[in-house]
Amino acid sequence: MSAPVQLGALTLGTPVMLAPMAGVTNPPFRQLCREAGESGLKAAGYTWQECPGTFAPAGLWVCEMVTTRALVERNVETMNMIKPDPGDPVRSIQLYGVEPKTTAEAVRILVAENRADHIDLNFGCPAPKVTRKGGGSALPWKTDLFEDLTQAAVRASEEASRDRDFVVPVTAKVRIGVDDGHTTFLDAARIAEDSGIVGLTLHARTTAQHYSGHAHWDRIGELTAATSLPVLGNGDVFEVEDAKAIMEQTGCRGVAVGRGCQGRPWLFHDLAAFYHGSEHRASPRLSEVAAIIVRHAELSIDHFNGDEHRALRELRKHMAWYLRGFSVGGSARNALALVSTLDELRERLAELGDQPYPEAAEGPRGRAGSPKQPHLPDGWLDSRELSEAQRAKIALAEVNVSGG
Repeated sequence: MSAPVQLGALTLGTPVMLAPMAGVTNPPFRQLCREAGESGLKAAGYTWQECPGTFAPAGLWVCEMVTTRALVERNVETMNMIKPDPGDPVRSIQLYGVEPKTTAEAVRILVAENRADHIDLNFGCPAPKVTRKGGGSALPWKTDLFEDLTQAAVRASEEASRDRDFVVPVTAKVRIGVDDGHTTFLDAARIAEDSGIVGLTLHARTTAQHYSGHAHWDRIGELTAATSLPVLGNGDVFEVEDAKAIMEQTGCRGVAVGRGCQGRPWLFHDLAAFYHGSEHRASPRLSEVAAIIVRHAELSIDHFNGDEHRALRELRKHMAWYLRGFSVGGSARNALALVSTLDELRERLAELGDQPYPEAAEGPRGRAGSPKQPHLPDGWLDSRELSEAQRAKIALAEVNVSGG
């Protein structure tokens, strides 16, 4: 049985995090993942009790990335995004920002208004629209800005938590660096720890790699050896065997899973069962997957306030992921990708019949793409500190659209 992971006042009973993914990890999908994780606990015969602070028995289910400016401006879509999975004991939100004051205010809102029990800071996003403004995985290169921002976030949480029973913990997600010649993860870990950050997730790729190639798990081992903070390893965790291997090879305390769970929330059943000593695996039949898809649709309709058309439109991206490996013809797949009502979805799924879970459904999934030249502000790599011109522009780098 794996030991719990302590992140400040937060205890992870199962050392697993659902990594935030734009347009994917909304409340309906997070609920499916959480319920799958809890079913894995039950399969392992694991029972849990309340702990001081907050306790996440089956894992941590993190909201898709929310931008600090959009939150501070109370953007309607952003406020809908931070709605919690109602059954989640730990409301976890990931923030993206580049300006310390705005980040601090966003943290204050989440904590003082009792909207979150855990906050993760995003320094791992490699998207050009983010890095070209100095944000995401580009930001830790500027050590002074990284320090100012992490300190501001932690201080804001501590101050806003005075009326709560515990200090809302702040963690951070980072990448190895901009590219192989400009690594940042070790400096970021040192600064984060000094700032009061209580845990780190390392996606073991550079910005230049994007999601291509293989994750460099050896760098997770370097980070684990260099910091006293709990480290979660991220990158190429697609199966229980990957989670086991990454922890054995690197000494990290747990894993963060992104692309590996796309269309496969039951992966968290398998991980929870494994971490608590059971070999039970979900392996759902096609009819069971169809039932999960319908439940996903029903939860989405509720999340989007009864807007069935929007809910089904949002579900379409998940359809190919759910059906991966099953013998489902192209015409059936195309029809499912165009459904617009719950009744139509049920009808199309009923036409598929039933099949056992296929071996082809296992393994890597999600788009890997190819390496990309990092998009950065002019002169960004000339120094590890902000120039006066860069500091003057940094507030302009804030974006008011959430979701990555």
